[in-house]
Amino acid sequence: MSSDEIIDSPTGWVAKHLRTYVESNGAKGHLYHGRPTLLLTTVGRRSGLKRRTPLIYGRDGDAYVIVASNGGADDHPLWYHNLLAHPRVEVQVEAEVFAAVARTATAEEKPALWDQMVGIHGEYADYERKTARDIPVVILDHA
Repeated sequence: MSSDEIIDSPTGWVAKHLRTYVESNGAKGHLYHGRPTLLLTTVGRRSGLKRRTPLIYGRDGDAYVIVASNGGADDHPLWYHNLLAHPRVEVQVEAEVFAAVARTATAEEKPALWDQMVGIHGEYADYERKTARDIPVVILDHA
């Protein structure tokens, strides 16, 4: 990724969470309502601009795991579309910032990872009931 400016969500609570996380270098904001969060920076598939999003995560060995739930909406979140087009992303976990490659979990990988993520954030099960969409689980491997 280039060193261009990163665009954060202007949405109230999301913007506040991002600002707290970034300004404290992850010391504040890593745990959000008791759940571990990372910052995912993708490149916009149309705009080419860097966009940063806070997301709840789990771990699978050295990899990080996130869920493209979009609150159970019928459409994938924009960040998911962006990483499909540009799988090289930037991740911040607490103070550590690193390049990663994103991929959607396979049908074989997904059940165990989904169960793990529902254990971290039970609302994912509610989101799954709200939509006919198959909610992707994404694996972030260090690049």
